[in-house]
Amino acid sequence: MTENRISAPALRTPITPVTRVTFVIVPRFNMATLISLIEPLRVANYLAPEPLYQWEILSPDGPEIPASNGLTITAHPLSDRPRRGELICALASWGAEDYSNRDLSAWLRRQSRDGARLCAVELGCYLLAKAGLLTATPIATHWSWAPGFQERFPDVPLLEQLYTLDDPILSCAGGLGGADFMLRQIARSHGEGMANEVADQMLHHPVRPPEAPQRRTLGQGTDQFSPTLRKAIALIEAHIAEPLPIPELAHHLGLSQRQLERQFHKGLGCSVVQFGTLVRLQHARVLLIATKLTVREIATATGFNALSHFASAFRKCFDRRPSDYRQGWAPTEATPSWPGTLSAYIETLRQRTTRAVRGTSSFDFVSSSGDAREE
Repeated sequence: MTENRISAPALRTPITPVTRVTFVIVPRFNMATLISLIEPLRVANYLAPEPLYQWEILSPDGPEIPASNGLTITAHPLSDRPRRGELICALASWGAEDYSNRDLSAWLRRQSRDGARLCAVELGCYLLAKAGLLTATPIATHWSWAPGFQERFPDVPLLEQLYTLDDPILSCAGGLGGADFMLRQIARSHGEGMANEVADQMLHHPVRPPEAPQRRTLGQGTDQFSPTLRKAIALIEAHIAEPLPIPELAHHLGLSQRQLERQFHKGLGCSVVQFGTLVRLQHARVLLIATKLTVREIATATGFNALSHFASAFRKCFDRRPSDYRQGWAPTEATPSWPGTLSAYIETLRQRTTRAVRGTSSFDFVSSSGDAREE
């Protein structure tokens, strides 16, 4: 007699739904930022027994989109595939302040209405702002371009941190911060263990939290600075339009003016006035590129009492007139230009000071009120 048996169905591990991510790019986007966002997804797929992520790259300017490093990437046209619950990263960089595309703005609004999650990456904040999608929710954008964006969109609150995760609009300041942002997305969906293993594969540790700072002053790192000097730098950066007089700055810090000057010469190799002027001039050149403010308005916005003083200080610092720097990357130039760095200029100040002490040359500086002087 044959025994009929009913076999139990084989147990199978449920298939994890694939998460889809869309990247929208425009010409002169930052390739490093795009790669930093994609690589964690690729590595997660590599480590998982089945793919966890799919992504696509779209652009209204396709099919070949040039990046700021001269390379190009192939992008598909904007499509109206339903993206409810999916993440759309809008990435822009150089020239975003002047970029305008009605089709892209309409597409972003439509995706938002249909339930997609939008993320402003680097200067993608301009793309979302021009589409009318930014709200009172604070966002992060790259620190060097934040002043220009704030002038154009003063009602959008900005945070100088790596990224934000709060709906309705997420944000990422760009650069290698894209890896931290995407690793956090992986952790949310698949756990800290998976995110940490992806980070191990990428040699990217630690995974920085959203509120991690974007920069370390002057590229030298503030760890070597005293707490007092760090506070002084923060105060100077917070009062660009109306610089604090040296006595008031010293009073805020509980120091004498002489003690404050010693802190700056020891930590930065320049005076309080010189550092304050450099910070304001760096701010000014961002406003020159990213806004339509006149040179006179920018001089006022950066704490200079007279246009002539501003022009003189700008030329001494960058060897250019302010009017020569209305575009950081002119259409006729193959690559963008950023004339000099704070650390390089401070090194120049050190060399001038050394020569002045030896009596071989004079030393130029600009006062905190914007008056050009010479000793």
